[in-house]
Amino acid sequence: MKLALPKGRLLNQTARLLDNAGWGISGYHQGASSYRLESTRFPELAIKVFHEKDIPVQVAVANYDLGICGRDWIEELLSRYPSSNLVKVKELGYGRSSLLMTASRSAGTAALARLRARPDTVRIASEYPNLAESFAVRLRLRRFSIFPVWGAAEVYPPEGADLALIPVDTEDQLVDYGLLSVSKTLRSSAFLIANKNSWESRDMRQVLTSIYHSLAGSEDATPRSDQVKSPAKKDGSGVGPLAEDTVWLALPDGHQQQPTFDLLTRAGIEIDDYPSPSGNRRPTSKLEGVRIKVIRPQDMPSQVANGNFDLAITGRDWLTEHLYQFPSSPVTELLGLGFGGVKIVAVISKSLVVDSVEDLGKLSREWQLPLRVASEYVNIADKYARDNHLGWYRVVPTWGASEGFLPEDADLLIENTQTGRTISRHNLRIIDRLFESTACLVGSTVAVASPKKRKRIKAIMATLKAAVEA
Repeated sequence: MKLALPKGRLLNQTARLLDNAGWGISGYHQGASSYRLESTRFPELAIKVFHEKDIPVQVAVANYDLGICGRDWIEELLSRYPSSNLVKVKELGYGRSSLLMTASRSAGTAALARLRARPDTVRIASEYPNLAESFAVRLRLRRFSIFPVWGAAEVYPPEGADLALIPVDTEDQLVDYGLLSVSKTLRSSAFLIANKNSWESRDMRQVLTSIYHSLAGSEDATPRSDQVKSPAKKDGSGVGPLAEDTVWLALPDGHQQQPTFDLLTRAGIEIDDYPSPSGNRRPTSKLEGVRIKVIRPQDMPSQVANGNFDLAITGRDWLTEHLYQFPSSPVTELLGLGFGGVKIVAVISKSLVVDSVEDLGKLSREWQLPLRVASEYVNIADKYARDNHLGWYRVVPTWGASEGFLPEDADLLIENTQTGRTISRHNLRIIDRLFESTACLVGSTVAVASPKKRKRIKAIMATLKAAVEA
């Protein structure tokens, strides 16, 4: 029997649940490097750690018999594929949150009524695009467009979206985001799920009983809403009216924040509260006529293409991923920035006896099964498989922890790496290098109407170029 466990927000409480159940699992904690776990109580149980969003999919397609994840990701899958082979076995009582449809506080409490009456397109940003679409249909919005994002949807209203469907622990967080709730879409918590066929055919009694007993003997450790401390309030809604010549600049969150800050500092561009200890996604600068938001690098090319940003600092990997999907996109690289270097590589298990991608293609044809290609770079992976004539293949989208997919749940991985050590540590090896990626400044080829705005964009580019070449 196979079990998928979550990393991230549910990890600590899931580990506590299984520890109380006497499973005897070691190495399941924040910062652990192994994706494969063993239980001393259930030695026959194969356990693997995934990004939470991947777990409902892995269970539904029968790669795993059981899984633990949030109800939000279960419903996100079921709203798109309602006939999925998924059974919601039991709510586990921790990891409680809510999915809220939100609007900018500047829109006021009547925002939803006004949006329903609008004849033009209502823009909705969310990392839950299927649930967002279901909400829009249920609300009978006349016209709407869903902007799927990798995260940080709360920063898009009001400039880049009219609504954002976001997860929150408490509604107090909306004050910090400068948002207000227009509808509570879903209450979520951790759930135990099962593949329907496995649920009907396999004997899971011992595993399930241990979890049920652990739940019965423990109190819910999730803090009440009045116990959750909210970070320092930063009302992001107070943007005020913006001139047409305002330049919108997107800066990356995550591990690229510090090198981005270092570059901006060398360029003499002072950014206040970036990186932000409180999670502020609207830092300020002394650059006249420039507004800044902090978003995911993965989302930047599409956001520039949509006209929500004029400039963005992202990676060539994500620019390439975007352009492979949308070859006629107006997004282009304006300047290479030289930091954040990674190699995009093709990876297989060390147990697979092939020396090249050509050998892998031959082997897959002998299997008479589709070659499973896992990657966060769905379009890069698809093009790579086609260009290398891998025959019958299927791309498996992942949302992180991708090394853990090989060899049981994928045959080939398209991944980024700096040194290759993480790949080797997971008993994998590189068989091909696709390209190298570094941070870059991207913009749009669409002509800018405002002379003042063009001048500001050119000034930022020149300042950054001087810092890169210094």
